[in-house]
Amino acid sequence: MKRKHTAVIAWVLMFGLGASVPAVAQDDVQYAALSFLVVRDYNGKPVKNASVIMHPVNKKGKQEHTGFQLKTDTNGKTSFDGVPYGPLRVQVLAQGFQTFGEDYDVSKPEMEITVRLKRPQGQYSIYEDHPEEKKEEPKPEQKPPEQKPQSD
Repeated sequence: MKRKHTAVIAWVLMFGLGASVPAVAQDDVQYAALSFLVVRDYNGKPVKNASVIMHPVNKKGKQEHTGFQLKTDTNGKTSFDGVPYGPLRVQVLAQGFQTFGEDYDVSKPEMEITVRLKRPQGQYSIYEDHPEEKKEEPKPEQKPPEQKPQSD
């Protein structure tokens, strides 16, 4: 029980909610335990040492300037107790993979989130040829048929 209270206090301090919410009202707030599993999209193997970053999202859908970062273990897992109910933006960063980002609605006492990281893709440049795109070839202009002078 002491661990949960410590996690709740850490969460409140990290997200700057302590000053705006009176200590008495914190008993009315519901908290969830989040578990994350980060795996490679192409083979399902775990991604160790990935950064899982959680940001609260305000009522207008804007990400708050505070956040909390976790790291995955060798099995690609990490967890955190004491996440307040409501919208939460999750970002996952790992070397050699595309950055993942998605919003979640924390609304249950326990949530398991699996993140499938993709390999990086090449950057798009307007200065390179892109054979996969169908380019419309300009049609040659057709001249009207020449009319021969008529002789009477």
